[in-house]
Amino acid sequence: MTGPNGEQDDGTDAIDGTDGTDGTGGIDGTGTGGDAIETDGGSPGRQGRVTSEELTAESHFVLPGFFSALAEERLVGGRCHGCNTVLVPPRPACYACGSREIAVEELSRNGEIVTYTEVRRPAPAFAADAPLTIAIVELDSGARLTGRVAADYDDVEIGTPVELTVRELTEEEREFALDHETDWPLHVFEPA
Repeated sequence: MTGPNGEQDDGTDAIDGTDGTDGTGGIDGTGTGGDAIETDGGSPGRQGRVTSEELTAESHFVLPGFFSALAEERLVGGRCHGCNTVLVPPRPACYACGSREIAVEELSRNGEIVTYTEVRRPAPAFAADAPLTIAIVELDSGARLTGRVAADYDDVEIGTPVELTVRELTEEEREFALDHETDWPLHVFEPA
């Protein structure tokens, strides 16, 4: 296989240091992690290609790993080294440029509403709470995340500062969740 710069690439040089990095990561290039976070395996967050061996259920690059961090009230995202796009939740490849050079970082949970709407007929699990205010929030990192806002529609406007919080699902919400989602927390934006 040929890499992005025409070099031979067997796809195995992701985090072992053979790709020109020290394999220990961090977006600052020092190998100390910079803004990177500790991963579940105890090794520092790192830069380099994500390998199939890293894509376990606990990995931050898959939804269970993302939601495990969220349950600890940590928001994690992937920062693309190719174009600096922040991916929430983290993904093995950048949707903006296609790079597989992604570092997982802990992100600020603060941001502001860029657009919002009112949902009057939500899914049955949320019917008792209708109407709901749903917003797209631009986080301080530049990433955007959609979620429920803990405020009435009339009390929200574009530019409203918010903070991402998490809560456990209610019993009714668990009934409607997929089997693998019942332990995942629900994120809600609170006006700051």
